[in-house]
Amino acid sequence: MSSTAAPTSRTALVTGPTAGIGASFARQLAARGDDLVLVARDSQRLEQLAAELRAAHGVEVEVLVADLADREQLARVERRVADSDRPVHLLVNNAGFGHKRPFLENSVEDEQQMLDVLVTAVLRLTHAALGAMVARGEGQVVNVSSVAGYLPRGTYSAAKAYVTSLSRWADATYRPQGVQVMALLPGFTKTEFHARMDVSRGSAPRWMWLDADRLVRDALADLDAGKQLSIPSKRYKVLAGLSRVVPVGVLSRFQRLGRR
Repeated sequence: MSSTAAPTSRTALVTGPTAGIGASFARQLAARGDDLVLVARDSQRLEQLAAELRAAHGVEVEVLVADLADREQLARVERRVADSDRPVHLLVNNAGFGHKRPFLENSVEDEQQMLDVLVTAVLRLTHAALGAMVARGEGQVVNVSSVAGYLPRGTYSAAKAYVTSLSRWADATYRPQGVQVMALLPGFTKTEFHARMDVSRGSAPRWMWLDADRLVRDALADLDAGKQLSIPSKRYKVLAGLSRVVPVGVLSRFQRLGRR
């Protein structure tokens, strides 16, 4: 009588999981039974979240403390993503931040740090993940971009435009080899992101604000459905479509609003 090996559990690596969209990804993936690797700078909040998820869902949770703007610390995360002995089946590139002040009121070093997190870390972690996933013939990557990438609104929007373009190209290129890459394009979301930038809920109409848990639930459904882009809610789908036909001068008026 032949025996079959028990199926191995999936492992998801999530960057920036201690609040907002990243925390929703961590909780919902754990609820699905995925083991987790959680990556952030704040070790105390990481450990608290890890303990919560282990207790609530019985999953394995690995904590990896790293500042993704630091190339040496980022390299440790790259090695974990690429580890063939402990495969990562889903990478969620979620970590990010925005600046409160306009471009010329920030130092170039501050702008470079944001670029390092929003673009360089996403590029390098996606590269590490794709190498391991293509070799196995399966895997998924979710890159958290933003509808801001469709708007002419400074370096944050420029970075998110890069993430969306990278994701769409990578999916078209590597989907035939079993690897799916999806860009998630949220709009204004009720998280710490805007609070850290002193952006109040009144900075945008109430109807534009999204709930992080629902956003992530819909994103995971889109991922399961094999989609290349996930734009939450009908209202943001409409706004994304309009951004492709509305003149740049009109779109520029949105610069007064928050950045995600």
